Amino acid sequence: MDRIADCFSRARRENRAAFIAYLCAGDPDYDTSLEACRTLVAAGTNLLELGMPFSDPLADGLTNQLAAERALASGMTQEKVFALAKALRATTDIPIIFYTYYNLILAHGVESFADKCVEAGIDGVLTLDLPPEYAGEMLAACQARGLKNIFIIAPTTPPERMAKIAKTASGFIYYVSREGVTGVRATLSPTIGPMVAEIRRHTDLPVAVGFGISKREHVRAIAGMAEGVVVGSALVNCIGSREGDRAGKIAKLDATARDLIAGCPRPSE
Repeated sequence: MDRIADCFSRARRENRAAFIAYLCAGDPDYDTSLEACRTLVAAGTNLLELGMPFSDPLADGLTNQLAAERALASGMTQEKVFALAKALRATTDIPIIFYTYYNLILAHGVESFADKCVEAGIDGVLTLDLPPEYAGEMLAACQARGLKNIFIIAPTTPPERMAKIAKTASGFIYYVSREGVTGVRATLSPTIGPMVAEIRRHTDLPVAVGFGISKREHVRAIAGMAEGVVVGSALVNCIGSREGDRAGKIAKLDATARDLIAGCPRPSE
């Protein structure tokens, strides 16, 4: 079963972009996090990125850093992340990938980590700080178990390196729409379209665009350029807000997700 390929194929048939949502596992606690993930699935999310909370998340902006801090402060561990993913898998068939850092994988051992991913029903792993040149052990372990390895391409990535990344990646390509770390931004970069076109010269894999996407009009614009659109901080902010009780935060998350997902249908020709 290749849930990631099925996800993008279904979106293509329905003439829309796949909506990919990010939340940090365990933010602000296990039970709320599980409810939040299930809320995103019910709202129409097509693929879920589940962040593994880490004490030094170098690729993440303040919103996601604080989410990781809340999760760790609540007692979230890697074992609980696997348990959360397994509980979520019991109620949904959408693809779930881990968004993580290599230190967390090495702490388990690469083979053990991959085994636990399979047991939890995970479909792929996006390891932020693992370049293709050093990914051999991880690639072998994942390929042997049917797990996909998602890699990032940035605005500064030259064509020859795009080709190398594309040859190594599986599942989909994650294009970072701007330089820097994750976080909400008011506008989209004008270079997204040309960069997605360049990536497509090197691979047939779907391209998903993330970082800074926070409004329905952003989603609509990306839907006209790429196969997937990734939203993280705008959703994490719903959970991280100091205002309101748990039910109110979940309601806000649901409304925000549904508003963003409404931008996924591709613009009419």
